[in-house]
Amino acid sequence: MPSVRKSLLQLVFSGTSMKRWNDKMRPMELMEVDKQAHKMIMAWVLYTLNGSHLDRESFIALGDRIVRGGIYDYFYRLVITDIKPPVFYQIKANPAHYRQLTGWVLEQLKPRVQSLGESFWQGMREYYEDEGKDVLLSHNILQAAHLLASRWEFHLIKGLNPHDEEMNEIENNFIRGIATHEDLVGVQELMQGNGAQLGRFIQLCGQLRFQKRWSQTPRIPETSVLGHMFIVACYGYFFSLTVEACKARRVNNFFAGLFHDIPEVLTRDIISPVKSSVKGIGDLIKEYEFKEMDAKIFRTLEAGGYFELSQRLKYFLGVEVGSEFAATIIQNGETRKVDWNQIQNQYNKDEFDPKDGFMLKICDDLAAFIEAYTATRNGITNDQLQQALGNIRKKYQQTSLTETMHIGGLLADFD
Repeated sequence: MPSVRKSLLQLVFSGTSMKRWNDKMRPMELMEVDKQAHKMIMAWVLYTLNGSHLDRESFIALGDRIVRGGIYDYFYRLVITDIKPPVFYQIKANPAHYRQLTGWVLEQLKPRVQSLGESFWQGMREYYEDEGKDVLLSHNILQAAHLLASRWEFHLIKGLNPHDEEMNEIENNFIRGIATHEDLVGVQELMQGNGAQLGRFIQLCGQLRFQKRWSQTPRIPETSVLGHMFIVACYGYFFSLTVEACKARRVNNFFAGLFHDIPEVLTRDIISPVKSSVKGIGDLIKEYEFKEMDAKIFRTLEAGGYFELSQRLKYFLGVEVGSEFAATIIQNGETRKVDWNQIQNQYNKDEFDPKDGFMLKICDDLAAFIEAYTATRNGITNDQLQQALGNIRKKYQQTSLTETMHIGGLLADFD
C-alpha cells in the first residue's frame, strides 16, 4: 500500500531553498519551487486546450502523464541542483553520460520516493530512461511549459544584466526552443503576456511568486504563495495515491491544489486569525474574492474564448459550492458537494470527475506545518510558529485517511 513519509514531504519542500539564476543579478531571489508552480500552471492551460479533441479516458490519461512528468522533472532537478543548464544539456546530448547521471539520480531519490508504491517508482524509472518520449504530447506540453516559465523569469533579470555576454545567447535559446512547440494551441498567446487574455492570466499567476506567506513572521526559508500552491499540489497527488483515488480524482487534486490560493493574487494573504476575529468577516472576504476573481480572471479567460479553462478553474476553486476545500463530483452535468466517505467509496470513479476537499485541506495544513517546522529547525523561534505547529498537531492527532495512513503519526515523525 502506498504511503507518504516525512522524507518525501521534505524533499518536495526543499525546492523553497533552491535558488535559480544564481550567477546573475536578480531583483529578488528566484526559487525553483516557484518556477515549477508557474510551469505546471502553464502545463494545465496547454493540457486543457490541446486535449480537448480527445475522448474522456484519453484526456484523463494525458493529464496523469503530465502531472507525473512534472513531478518527475522536479525531483530530477532537485538532485542535479549544482549543474548549470548548459552543462546539463551537454551531458544529455551524450546518451552514455546521461544514463550514468540518471542512474545516480535514481539512487538518490529511491529511499524517499519508493514509499509511494511500485507503480510510481517504476513510472519514474521509465520516464527518465525513455529516449523516445519526445514524440509524446504530454512531453511536448511539459517542455513548452518549462521554456515559457523560464523565459518569464528571464525577463525579470534581463534588464539588470546588460553587460552579461550570455544574455543574448540565453534569449535566443528560449526563442528557438519555444518555436519547436508553436504547433501547440495556446503557446503563441502565452508568449504575448498582457497582449493576450491567456497571457494576462499567466502574468497574474506569476505575480504570486512576489507575495510571501506569513508576511509578519520571520522565517528561513521564506515561501511564496506560488511555491506553496505547488507543494500542496504535489502532496495532494501523493495522498491520492495512498487512498487509491481514481485517475481523474488524483489529477483533479493536483490541479485543485495548484490553484487553491489563486484568489490571493487579488486579495493578498489574509491570515486565519483575521478571518475569524469578527463575525461574518470570513464570508465577506469570500464574497469579495469571488467578485475579484470573476472580474479579473474568469471574465478575462471567457473574453478570449477560453470558456473551458474558466469552468475548470471554477470547479477546482469550488465556486459553485462555496469553498475550495469542499469535496465535489459532477453528476448529470451539475456540480455536487459530497463528504469524505462518499468520495472515497461511492464516487471514486473517473465518470464522476471527483475532487477532494477534506484531504486537500490536510495537504494545505501539512505544507504550513513544514514551513513552520523548517523555520524552527533553522533557528527561528517565535510564538506564531510554535502556535502553528501545536495547533496543526492537535487538529490531526486522531485523523487517518486509511488504516495505514495516519496523519497524526506522520506529524509525530517531525520531532
